[in-house]
Amino acid sequence: MRGAIVIATTIFAASAAFAETDNFDGAKPGALPPGWTCGVTGKGSPKWAVSADAGAPSKPNVLRQSGSGTFPWCVKKEISTADGFVEVRFKPENGREDQAGGVVWRWKDTDNYYVARANALENNVSLYHTTNGRRITIKYVDAPVPGNVWHTLRVEFAGKRIKVVLDGKAYIDIEDGNISGPGAVGVWTKADSVTAFDDFSWGK
Repeated sequence: MRGAIVIATTIFAASAAFAETDNFDGAKPGALPPGWTCGVTGKGSPKWAVSADAGAPSKPNVLRQSGSGTFPWCVKKEISTADGFVEVRFKPENGREDQAGGVVWRWKDTDNYYVARANALENNVSLYHTTNGRRITIKYVDAPVPGNVWHTLRVEFAGKRIKVVLDGKAYIDIEDGNISGPGAVGVWTKADSVTAFDDFSWGK
């Protein structure tokens, strides 16, 4: 039994070594965080910027989207991974049409990527693939997503397997092969969602 515990601990430590986190605290407020690129799938004028937030899970800064657009996104383009995980803390703060926070992975360009999101107005979690600029639903699941509260959204992906976890509970566990191969990782919103993000993590 003791040998098994040692082996399990060693495997976990090796996996953890591949994880990285960006908490935006070293970035200048009012600007994009270094290494991030932002845009929109569709139309609109998203406004992504680092800002101070006294209520941030890791103070003092967050990355906030305060403009609007069809599907605003912000990614770390230098990260390219096919299999692994992506996780973020997010707080849906405002929005009359939507109050959504999401993560993207296998991001090829503004029109092609996977996205999982949680929505405070709809109280659900959903998984999509965006192909040639069209967002196509893979699955919706009802889930509690209170507004103005920090949540944790995590996606684990390997081959066709995709698992979406909100606040520690798995809501979607499915196979989908629409987008394969390596791509960037990042965060995402919809429409007029004003959403704050913190402690963005990724790894294998």
